[in-house]
Amino acid sequence: MIKYAANAFLALKISYINEIGRLANKIGADINAVSEGIGLDKRIGNRFLNAGLGWGGSCFGKDTAALVATARDYRLEMPIIEAAREVNYSQRVLAVDLLQDKLKILKGKHIALLGFSFKPNTDDLRDAPAIDISRLLIHRGALVRAHDPVALRNARSQYGELGVVFCDEVGETLKDVEGILLVTEWPEYRELDWESIPRVPIVDGRNFLDRERLEGLGFDVIGIGR
Repeated sequence: MIKYAANAFLALKISYINEIGRLANKIGADINAVSEGIGLDKRIGNRFLNAGLGWGGSCFGKDTAALVATARDYRLEMPIIEAAREVNYSQRVLAVDLLQDKLKILKGKHIALLGFSFKPNTDDLRDAPAIDISRLLIHRGALVRAHDPVALRNARSQYGELGVVFCDEVGETLKDVEGILLVTEWPEYRELDWESIPRVPIVDGRNFLDRERLEGLGFDVIGIGR
């Protein structure tokens, strides 16, 4: 019970800041500043307050689902935890919607996904946002290429039928690109030779890229809650 309750609470924090990020998008606030401000309150703290594509991996999704299922066995509902799960998975749809808002039409467009693992420094694809994002893009007619520094072997073996072209070289992923979606905050993506990349819309799903530099180069950068 302690483990489930702890992981569910952390999942709630992430979904909460993502929901506040949606409002920040509407009113012109910067979710990074909001996160920093509320994180100064020691009762809240600054961890797990990074807006983005939400949580993935093996723990939060599994443990929140287990907590909800266990409660139902005893005829109890867990509406707060259920809402956190709904917000989390809808962030993946939001990222695709943000890109489509810029491109208007996704059908036939070459879209590059930067990162495929659920977080950097792992090849773990369990509940990775990139999987749902890929499915959504393909369902809307996009041609999807993806790069990841370490997770491509797992991606090819586990999701070879997904319809994504997995590229060993990031340059291959970005060839003739018409839209970019950063999914995983691998450090090397900040250091790309952005000067040589076509000036296409970028959805920064982790608020990770150097937005000021990229906008100075002529890119249209769309953050989550920014």
